[in-house]
Amino acid sequence: MRVEGYAVVSADGMIADASGLLPPQLIADADQRFFENGLNGVDAVVHGRHSGEQHPNSAKRHRIIVTRNIAVLAPDPVNACAVLWNPEGAKFEDAIAALKTPVRSVGILGGTEVFGRFLDRYTVFFLSRIAGVRLPGGRPVFPHVPAETPEAVLAAHGLHDKGSELTDPAARLIISRWERAA
Repeated sequence: MRVEGYAVVSADGMIADASGLLPPQLIADADQRFFENGLNGVDAVVHGRHSGEQHPNSAKRHRIIVTRNIAVLAPDPVNACAVLWNPEGAKFEDAIAALKTPVRSVGILGGTEVFGRFLDRYTVFFLSRIAGVRLPGGRPVFPHVPAETPEAVLAAHGLHDKGSELTDPAARLIISRWERAA
């Protein structure tokens, strides 16, 4: 299965501010378009209760919502295309099977624990960085950040920097593509 990660981070590796919210200074139009196009190419998305996306196709996407509020797996009570998954009670493959649709690729959308859970499974990780934005006390992209940079964490888990996928100098945005060797 192809596993793609998508994260936009601050200069200090944060995906959210101290209150857990994505601040406006981490939103860039070019990144939002890249993100949506990427999600349009996967069969399902995986994210925590507070992550997700608000795009025109969001409601149509098959999704696995990671939560500790259930023991194993459960249908999402508000979204027929979604399943709730507690990774401590069920395997990821069981969550995929619960979607009841063919899944050859997934997009991982966060938060911190969700991104960290897939570090050894990513086929590719798109790390979007907005230069100049710092979020002291914020939520890190991976559990080992800020003690390590997001790039160091990806490299330690066998991913290699393949260069910039997209840059937008006006937004101070660089999207780097990190891939696992075949």
